[in-house]
Amino acid sequence: MTQEVPSAPDPRPKFTKNDFVSGAEVRWCPGCGDYSILGAMQQTLAKFDIPRENYVFVSGIGCSSRFPYYMNTYGFHTIHGRAPTIATGLRLVNPDLSIWVITGDGDALSIGGNHFIHAMRRNLNFNVLLVNNEIYGLTKGQYSPTSPTGKVTKSSPYGSIEHPINPLCLAIASEATFIARTLDSDPRHMSAVMERAMRHKGVSFIEVYQNCIIFNDKAHAPVTGRDTREDRMVYLENGKPLVFGRVDDKKAILLNGLYPEIVKFDPANTQGLLIHNEADPRPNNAYLLTQLTHPDFPVPFGVLRCVEKPTYDDLMNQQIQDVIKKKGRGRLKDLLYTDDTWTVTP
Repeated sequence: MTQEVPSAPDPRPKFTKNDFVSGAEVRWCPGCGDYSILGAMQQTLAKFDIPRENYVFVSGIGCSSRFPYYMNTYGFHTIHGRAPTIATGLRLVNPDLSIWVITGDGDALSIGGNHFIHAMRRNLNFNVLLVNNEIYGLTKGQYSPTSPTGKVTKSSPYGSIEHPINPLCLAIASEATFIARTLDSDPRHMSAVMERAMRHKGVSFIEVYQNCIIFNDKAHAPVTGRDTREDRMVYLENGKPLVFGRVDDKKAILLNGLYPEIVKFDPANTQGLLIHNEADPRPNNAYLLTQLTHPDFPVPFGVLRCVEKPTYDDLMNQQIQDVIKKKGRGRLKDLLYTDDTWTVTP
């Protein structure tokens, strides 16, 4: 289902990127991938005919959580892991807002893991952008829930013994209705994914591969590096096979029963190849895509899933209207003085 978001008039849009620049000094480390993410977001919002006062950016704690300060919109810098709860309240009381939750791998998947899961499963109509640099950057370099096993950090000097969380896998398990992945070094792709997320009615989840240049530099380089990306990344196109590799050595993903295999791509023979279907109501294929991980497979980027499902906010509002129609609006005083109250005497 596509959310009814008004498009900016073409060719002269109502807003420009600069309209969403707050003027506050951006205080990230030089070379941080968050700069690119911020720019892509500001560029994306300029494509819509939505007043700035109808946007709200909600963040938790972490480097990426400084985001609201740099957007010329409304914003909440909340507490660790709780941004989805604030966004939930905003969504339920004001259906006119366009809401973005900006979070990181530590903020969303450690202390905020419970709130993340419930935001996904409820299908609340807001967007969640998770900046994944596989490290705690704000606290100066401890391993995070997405750090790979064996990662040496200040809090794991002999290597992490934990198995990392796959954020997209967790979102799929919670049956989120829009799930995507992009990367900070491809602003055009980021903006396109953000635009798709905004047009989706329901919860949208975007994982961004981000580079922390100080505490986890080149963490994603084995996949996204200039010399490796052609063989280790695959851009998803709905209705098309998953094709990747250099021009003279194209490969594809074949489904051998339930298991994916890499084969040489022959455009004249696509039988048995995995064809991407982002609108499949069953989460099976989207889950399979989350399991394509380096070094065994190319990592998918783009929209993994985009399906229709009633939103929590619409269901709640409809329930309220149904009860009002049946019982009337009711009064707070009547609620406070029901039989379930009692008087405490000295």
